[in-house]
Amino acid sequence: MECPEGFNQLELLQTHRQLIPMATSSAWSDGEEDAEESERSEEWYQQEEARLQHTHTPADLLLWAAENNRLATVQRMLASDSSLIGCCDSDGYTPLHRAAYGGHVGVACALIDAGAELEARTADDWTPLHCACRWDNVGVASCLLRCGVSVNSQSRGGLTPLHLAAGTPGSGRSLELLLMQRHLLSETRNCSGDMAEEISHRTSKHHTLFQITHSHNNTHTQ
Repeated sequence: MECPEGFNQLELLQTHRQLIPMATSSAWSDGEEDAEESERSEEWYQQEEARLQHTHTPADLLLWAAENNRLATVQRMLASDSSLIGCCDSDGYTPLHRAAYGGHVGVACALIDAGAELEARTADDWTPLHCACRWDNVGVASCLLRCGVSVNSQSRGGLTPLHLAAGTPGSGRSLELLLMQRHLLSETRNCSGDMAEEISHRTSKHHTLFQITHSHNNTHTQ
């Protein structure tokens, strides 16, 4: 894969913890914000939805609903206007991307059933599978893989979903899921020349999971 001139993926990994997506509030949330979100009542969500209906576009509302696990709202909006399935924000994140990094399996399945593009790309060439694996949302990742998405898609920096899971200490389940995929190219290098296993050895206790691929390769070479 050709990388942008002057692109230093290693530096980006060190300073931004695996190329965090841009301009998405969930991606930048800290523990305090997560706690606040968990305390929000159903009434709060209903009021926020009503506000967005009056102040934002239908596309904005659908993106919000996908990110916040509002399945009924997603289904209602798509039933009213199926063309909304192709909407995205200014950084290219579609409703499916947002459901993927939020770990909302039901919403993701509804979007897929409605015809969402399974390998839509953000401005940084992240697919929904990249998002799911970066935040260890193994349910969404498994759903996407069963639907036939490429397990080896590379981002602008040459990152595969495996690179992201390998470099995130909390993504052990996604890492294991990816390593079990038959068509996985585990030795793919990113734009800094790193394989996922090399990143995992530096950043995560889950590097031992790569024995899955070693055992698989040994079985086929005997």
